[in-house]
Amino acid sequence: MIWQTLFLGVVFQLIFVFGGSNNNNYDKNVYIWPMPESVQYGNKTLILSKDFNLKTDGTKYKDESGILKDGFTRLLDVVTLNNVVEYNFGKVDPSVLLHGIHVVVLSEGDELQYGVDESYKLYINSKGNPNYAHIEAATVYGALHALQTFSQLCHFNLNTRKLVVSQIPISITDRPRFSYRGLLIDTSRHYQSLPMIKKVIDSMAYAKLNVLHWHIVDHQSFPLEIPSFPKLWNGAYSRPERYTVAAAAEIVSYAQRRGINVLAELDVPGHARSWGIGYPALWPSKTCREPLDVSNDFTFKLINGILSDFSKIFKYRFVHLGGDEVDTTCWTLSPRIKKWMKQKGLNESTAYEYFVLKAQKIALSHGYEVINWEETFNHFGDKLDRKTVVHNWLGGGVAEQVVKAGLRCIVSNQDKWYLDHLDTEWQEFYMNEPLTNITKPEQQKLVIGGEVCAWGEHIDASDLESTIWPRAAAAAERLWTPYDKLAKDPNEATSRISNFRCLLNQRGVAAAPLDMPGRGAPDGPGSCYFQ
Repeated sequence: MIWQTLFLGVVFQLIFVFGGSNNNNYDKNVYIWPMPESVQYGNKTLILSKDFNLKTDGTKYKDESGILKDGFTRLLDVVTLNNVVEYNFGKVDPSVLLHGIHVVVLSEGDELQYGVDESYKLYINSKGNPNYAHIEAATVYGALHALQTFSQLCHFNLNTRKLVVSQIPISITDRPRFSYRGLLIDTSRHYQSLPMIKKVIDSMAYAKLNVLHWHIVDHQSFPLEIPSFPKLWNGAYSRPERYTVAAAAEIVSYAQRRGINVLAELDVPGHARSWGIGYPALWPSKTCREPLDVSNDFTFKLINGILSDFSKIFKYRFVHLGGDEVDTTCWTLSPRIKKWMKQKGLNESTAYEYFVLKAQKIALSHGYEVINWEETFNHFGDKLDRKTVVHNWLGGGVAEQVVKAGLRCIVSNQDKWYLDHLDTEWQEFYMNEPLTNITKPEQQKLVIGGEVCAWGEHIDASDLESTIWPRAAAAAERLWTPYDKLAKDPNEATSRISNFRCLLNQRGVAAAPLDMPGRGAPDGPGSCYFQ
């Protein structure tokens, strides 16, 4: 392919004549969020043709499921923003028209899994007739990221009433720093509707986050249908506040088509009081209902049934089994369980260990690798399955200890990356470094990424988006952008993240003002870009 040869060779010789460039450090003139790995750019502008189209000549990916085509359609939707484009191109020089995007995907498949190659190259020349933007990506999911980047280069020119793409010629080489870039939503404390969850998924794609951690159930409610144990969702708040199997599968499919995996969480043995509404045998006693009964074989039979049903819906490599905040008092207050522990030679601490490790074995039997909250590591880290990923949340310094022990880690320390902590400002989200004090390359590789968490005690549909955005975007850049391209002072990124927040607003995402704490309201009239 002629253009592929250009892309892989000549284009990188042309970068030295571009109007602006910055290879090795932070560039305040590039209004792309998150900042790409490498950007070379000029100062010219092209106009999007009225017949702006997608070309895939030479690609290995056949797009039989329409993932790329749908991504291109969404691109057109977000760049027009419902503006009326007044196509009068009779007097426009053809050389300044951009006719479309030519995408070449180098792999045939579209399986989405942890570690999928999300890299891409995007190049737009300033001359050519017909003139096309060019994208080369290892997978279709890298191509989707390239389309998101392209969308941020476009804007609607209110003077000419046309769509334009600026900073041409432009050459971008990009890939994520971490393979796991997550956002947790909590549908147990407040139910979130399917349309709202889909809106969150759309907004995640804008920021190149790639894991929706779905904290589906907790001790307050169990809203998910489990065919193997149909009474479990008796623990939902109400009949309308439930998710069918088909609805859960739809969320997984919707996310996958946008390059986002869904991580399901089944938090055991604590945080599970709602399970006993349908199956009271899971409770230690009628008056002491949490954690789940460690002595009852039915408890583990039920967990096995849930994870069997999960495996038909949630195809991500990992399942989250919680394991946090386990108060074992109920076990000691139940004479039956206390007798069982004595017979097994267990105390409260070792019974907790017994439960977690048995749940891990069940998950492994269904083909999952397990993520557990950090308390499991803090209590008996050397006993955890070696495939365990430890999810840090209590504070800093945990990741350092986890990787020293040879286990993988996800960083979500609550002092910096909990979105429901409304006094944590975006600058703190931006500066939270997952690899703090981890200097050995082999240990750095064990930090698979990070996650921001929107715990739902005070979050429902009325404030979910404004709690997440724009602070989640600050963490998204930390997780995507190479370390040496990050702003060393977060205030250097203010104009770019302000621009991204306004872009979210324009796309219908209720992102809060930048200069307020989490989900703060504007303090008065003013431009979006200065709030």
